Amino acid sequence: MAHPFQMGLQDATSPIMEELLHFHDHTLMIVFLISSLVLYIISTMLTTKLTHTNTMDAQEVETVWTILPAMILILIALPSLRILYMMDEINNPSLTVKTMGHQWYWSYEYTDYEDLNFDSYMTPTQELKPGELRLLEVDNRVVLPMEMTIRMLISSEDVLHSWAVPSLGLKTDAIPGRLNQTTLMAMRPGLYYGQCSEICGSNHSFMPIVLELVPLSYFEKWSASML
Repeated sequence: MAHPFQMGLQDATSPIMEELLHFHDHTLMIVFLISSLVLYIISTMLTTKLTHTNTMDAQEVETVWTILPAMILILIALPSLRILYMMDEINNPSLTVKTMGHQWYWSYEYTDYEDLNFDSYMTPTQELKPGELRLLEVDNRVVLPMEMTIRMLISSEDVLHSWAVPSLGLKTDAIPGRLNQTTLMAMRPGLYYGQCSEICGSNHSFMPIVLELVPLSYFEKWSASML
C-alpha cells in the first residue's frame, strides 16, 4: 500500500500492474527527453544573438518537427494498446466473485459456491485494533487464492461506484443495471487495500476494499468454514 511522501506508484502485485509500471516509466522518459529538448532550445534562443535565417525558414526543419512527434506518438501508442488488450483478456478463470456497490459498503458473492456471500463495511475508528489502518480496514475481508485467475463481476444497486485496488492495477466502474468484469491474479500473498474511486455521496470516502490473497490450501479451509 501507499506510504507517506511516496513519489511513485505502489509496488506491483499482478502481471498487469508490472506492465503498467513499465509503461509509466517508458512514457515518463519520453516526456523528460522532450521537456529537456524544449528547455534547451528556449534557453539557447534567449541567450544567443545569432540567428540562422536559412534554418528558421527551411522546409527540412518543418519536415522533422512533423515526422518526429508522429514517431513519438507511435512509440507511446503501441505499448499502450498492448496493455489494453492484456487487461481485457479473460483466461478461463478459476473463481468468480460478484461485487455489488451500495451506499456506502460493498457486498461480495462467490458464485462458484452455493451460499457464500457477505457484506463488507468499514471498521469504525474506535473499534480498530493495534496496527490496523484507519479508514482502510473492513469487518469482512475478501479472501482469494493467489496465483490463480479470478474474475470479478462488478455492478451497483444504487449510484455509480468504482472498485479500485491500485497495487493490482484494478479500477472498474460499478454501474446500476450493468455488469462489468475484470480479471485479477496476485503473484504473492498479502493484504491489498483499495477504495471506491467514484464520488458516490456523503460517505464516499468510507468504502474501503481489502483483499486478502492466500495460498489455495488456506482458501479452501476458509471457504469451508464460511459455508
